Amino acid sequence: MDNRTVLTFTMTAYAVMENNKHGLFTVFLLLYLIILTLNTLLITVIHQNKELHQPMNVFTCMLSVNEMYGTTALLPAVMALLMSDTHETSVKWCLAQVYFLHTYACAEFFILAVMGYDRYVAICYPLHYHSIMSYSKISKLVALASLYPLILFACFYALTLNLSFCGKVVPKLYCVNMEVVKNSCSSVPYISIVGLVLIVFLIVPQVVMIVFSYMQIARVCGKLLRESRGSALKTCIPHLFSLLNYTIGSLFEVIQTRFNMNHVAVDARIFLSLYFVIIPSVANPVLYGLGTQTVRVHILKRFIRHKILLSKIRDSGYPPPLKNGYSYNEMNMIKLCVF
Repeated sequence: MDNRTVLTFTMTAYAVMENNKHGLFTVFLLLYLIILTLNTLLITVIHQNKELHQPMNVFTCMLSVNEMYGTTALLPAVMALLMSDTHETSVKWCLAQVYFLHTYACAEFFILAVMGYDRYVAICYPLHYHSIMSYSKISKLVALASLYPLILFACFYALTLNLSFCGKVVPKLYCVNMEVVKNSCSSVPYISIVGLVLIVFLIVPQVVMIVFSYMQIARVCGKLLRESRGSALKTCIPHLFSLLNYTIGSLFEVIQTRFNMNHVAVDARIFLSLYFVIIPSVANPVLYGLGTQTVRVHILKRFIRHKILLSKIRDSGYPPPLKNGYSYNEMNMIKLCVF
């Protein structure tokens, strides 16, 4: 090992947060707990109800798992560094975080592309949906969405692992590959070039899949009656919002990493740097939970059937439960929330 090689990096972005670190720590902790709770609830509800074992919901669970993976790679480290006096992190953890966050980002976009393909099959080939989206194909898509980003980024990541680091400064709240590479003991412009090529392989196939899927959906919906068209497009709304939300966050991060953003206010840069992980991780379980009627009904049933609520309803003199196990009051509450 070169005797100039450093063992820690200093995360300079935390200096501007020093005066408010206790309040920010509380905010980050609450966000982390909210993200874990929302995504775990969504996965649990889908897992426990067989009628929700549909291809789209399988991909939804995969999206939730990836978001918990990304936020766990980000927020605990951010909170620890925020409360640290030196704001230093070890080179080994920094390199690990680089891999975790970049694979999260790649997998997120890939899963969203697969979900777009699922909507295309469901709307354009509704009678053949279950034969096309068979268990075998779902398994292959899940494996591809999981392994493709991990393996492809690992090939690029190996270049960074072979570097020695003499610089100590990372001007962000977390470690990203290009900022770490800038601390290399030698000039390595080829890594930036390879990184741009990698972006093409990690983004272009997914973009093509999404654009093709929605072009076909638009073509088919154009031939449908107004009511049928509305029903078909309604199933795409959660996916479109998720896709737009994540794309905005990713563009912010890519622009900040590749270009000089010193003219932008520090607070804005901090918020934008966290957007691509935190905002989708909070918004997506809400969109696919409350935004999807079948899932929303089961979530509401889960809360309504809570023992405390049931005991209060039954003790208040309402009629006995219906044959499906719910009281009249419970069914009315479910109908109001669904419609």
